[in-house]
Amino acid sequence: MKDYNLRIAGVIDESIVDGPGIRFVIFTQGCPHGCPGCHNPQTHDFASGYVVPISRLLSEIQANPLISGVTLSGGEPFCQPEPLAELVRVLKQGGKHIMAYSGYTWEQLLRLEDPAVGMLLRQCDVLVDGPFIEAQRDLTLRFRGSRNQRLINVQKSLREGRIVTIV
Repeated sequence: MKDYNLRIAGVIDESIVDGPGIRFVIFTQGCPHGCPGCHNPQTHDFASGYVVPISRLLSEIQANPLISGVTLSGGEPFCQPEPLAELVRVLKQGGKHIMAYSGYTWEQLLRLEDPAVGMLLRQCDVLVDGPFIEAQRDLTLRFRGSRNQRLINVQKSLREGRIVTIV
């Protein structure tokens, strides 16, 4: 494994609200979207947060046998696709479920020129896509903040060549 550095705002060692099961949540630092009403505005500044080697995150995740999956949140995880793709590659080998949040839509992610974005996306199990829209805020939605955001089954969507959402 190449030990990339990742700029993060922080982590949650055990969460049951950021995806199915008990999850380790990584809040990446830096976001270009600036959604009004964002739940994590402190993660927007690309120069804030702190830098951590992905090997340290991997050790923390592997040290807890209760962790069934990892959630990539932010900030915008797809602004740091290369280190995250490498981390996720190793996590997937260990059987971890991967969920990512992105202010980009599925369609926008597929159009991005960076091959690391595609590498990261292809390794995810679930993607919550789209910007948070305050006018569409809905606290009853599972794992999402606004009605425009989709809960996408990434692997099935890639296989079928169309967006397959999870209800």
